[in-house]
Amino acid sequence: MRWGRRPAALEEAPSVERTGIELRDVVHSYGDRTVLTGVSLTLTERRVGVIGANGSGKSTFARLLNGLVLPTEGTVLVDGLDTATRAREVRRRVGFVFQDPDAQIVHPTVAEDLAFGPTNQGVPADEIERRVADVLDRYGLAGHRDHPAHLLSGGQKQLLAIAGVLVMRPERIVFDEPTTLLDLANARRVARVIEELPQDVVVVSHHLELLDGFDRVLVFEDGRVAADGPPAETVPWYTARMG
Repeated sequence: MRWGRRPAALEEAPSVERTGIELRDVVHSYGDRTVLTGVSLTLTERRVGVIGANGSGKSTFARLLNGLVLPTEGTVLVDGLDTATRAREVRRRVGFVFQDPDAQIVHPTVAEDLAFGPTNQGVPADEIERRVADVLDRYGLAGHRDHPAHLLSGGQKQLLAIAGVLVMRPERIVFDEPTTLLDLANARRVARVIEELPQDVVVVSHHLELLDGFDRVLVFEDGRVAADGPPAETVPWYTARMG
């Protein structure tokens, strides 16, 4: 089992054994439409990619990993915590970055938006201020602290969305198509940010080059895992099937 370096702020958290994210016989349906069926996996790697055609079930899979979506059948466990019954604890451990940052940015200014998550977690005000200042500086947003969030560029909004997850100090982060809405320069910048994160990550992406150097890549097809292995094997298999 391999784990990346844990963020320093998490070292003092109450000890919970890190056993990975486990899906047991998971099925998920939206009404009469089944989008995932028979998914059983354990994710322990530091970098996991998820690819597949539109409608293959990969985004639903991503949302299962921190309880944004609950399985219709089966179980999802994060370090042994059931997402159906321990959602609050699970979301402290697994952050989620949406494809569209506007779906994630909820407050008028950049600093207010960053403070929202840790405030809900009950983090003391002085610690929130320290965390906010840290991520603003780290991602080149310090000059935009009091700037209206909706006036940021697309790339800046995606960095703000990522920073808004990081200030809550999760141990893992799930990214759902984080570069799809960005131009090439900003897509490369977000790719570098993901590469440098100490947290374990799961990245859903159509941009296959983003997954170079990952430990494992899952290929979804018709709601099932059709291929599972290192990117040097699974990505060529997928591209060959896509023609």
